[in-house]
Amino acid sequence: SSDLDLVPLTEAHTQCAEWITETLNAFADTVIVQDFHTRLYDGRGVDGQNLIASFNPKAKKRIVLCAHWDSRPFADHDPDAANTRQPIDGANDGASGVGVLLECARHFHATPLHEGLGVDILFFDLEDYGPHQDDAEQYYDDRVNNWALGSQYWSKYPHVYGYKAYFGILLDMVGGPNPNFPKEYYSQGYAAWVSNKVWRTAFDLGYRPQFSNELGTMISDDHIPMNQIAGIPTIDIIDLQPESINECFPDVWHTLNDNLEHIDKTTLGIVGDVVLHVVYNE
Repeated sequence: SSDLDLVPLTEAHTQCAEWITETLNAFADTVIVQDFHTRLYDGRGVDGQNLIASFNPKAKKRIVLCAHWDSRPFADHDPDAANTRQPIDGANDGASGVGVLLECARHFHATPLHEGLGVDILFFDLEDYGPHQDDAEQYYDDRVNNWALGSQYWSKYPHVYGYKAYFGILLDMVGGPNPNFPKEYYSQGYAAWVSNKVWRTAFDLGYRPQFSNELGTMISDDHIPMNQIAGIPTIDIIDLQPESINECFPDVWHTLNDNLEHIDKTTLGIVGDVVLHVVYNE
């Protein structure tokens, strides 16, 4: 609810981190809370927490599954100008990916992976704390990425020294009705073989209507540092709506309407089904 938003620097954010960590501890072999300090777009120092759950931590072949767990502090695309400085719930933009991956964690616990394969679930903090759109030009610097701060930090300082993974899958906005998941542009550039593997799995499962075999637009998301800094071929499964009033994102994106009323359990189930099949088929 809006009174329990997960915006960084709030008590709700702290409580959420504790709840996610406790939930992961019930399923994973190892859970790590990676505390870090970084700077926001305006120069303010800020503390963040990446939450990491490992399954079969000794296995050398590893897959990374990730999402961001923070919420946007500004509803800067809300149609009502009075709301644009209010925080959003982030039910789709953030929480949907977290929900799918928590369910994946439950499955990995109930039906263990074969001993040669390990999975690390990463929940990144501070993905969505970029500047308000009205201030974006003031803080623009093409040498600095003011978004995806948690994944930038983890990509430089992974939870295990020298960490490597076979590939990664990022989930972002995977809970809306009538989703369109094209092959995101950067994902194809960095890791086309991973996209092809995931989309073939989706097609085999009958999800061709949701996973369109089209090239999507360029999305700067948590997968960019993972590819560029960590060197892990990582793709982004993200709902892109070309007809949307909000650039290419769902209509509720960065508005107060990004709440549970606009979450579709069927979409969550489809994405989770695809991810689980990809992992268990490795």
